[in-house]
Amino acid sequence: MRPAEPGRRALLNAGRSLLAGSDLTRLSVNSVTTAATMAKGSFYQHWRSREDYIRALHEIFHDELFDKVQQQVAGWPPGAERLATGIAAYLDGCLAEPATKALLVQARTEAGLSEEVARRNQQAAQLLTADLAAIGWRDPEPLAVLLVAAIAETALIELADGRRRDDMRTAIQRLARPARD
Repeated sequence: MRPAEPGRRALLNAGRSLLAGSDLTRLSVNSVTTAATMAKGSFYQHWRSREDYIRALHEIFHDELFDKVQQQVAGWPPGAERLATGIAAYLDGCLAEPATKALLVQARTEAGLSEEVARRNQQAAQLLTADLAAIGWRDPEPLAVLLVAAIAETALIELADGRRRDDMRTAIQRLARPARD
């Protein structure tokens, strides 16, 4: 059996590169192996199917993005500043990754990924919950779920515009402010 690296990494990098200019429906085993300049059989040494490969791309994308966010908020106590920093890190990470659109939106419709998308969204909402509680939300969980959706939508708007949308980012921060009783 051949070692997983560097072949696996080359195939994953080829997929991310292809997704920068296309979408998941056009990502085939043939296109990936051609872009990686590898034989088709080498693909199947690493994944049983295209779906397993797409799942691996999705996981790596989110793991790397999560790590970037965690690095930015490390050491910050829960609250408004940590919330704003984490949201900015997430959005900046999405904007920097050309494959974001495919891995953020199109992945939802790919077979077998809906549970993974839901798990990632729940993970993000749990992170936001502590910040929302710290800034005064009495029941922060529902808002955290809605903010995850708003943040993902903002990422897509920024990708479509090809730039940061400070108006959208400010609006997200305003949504997170608790109502004054």
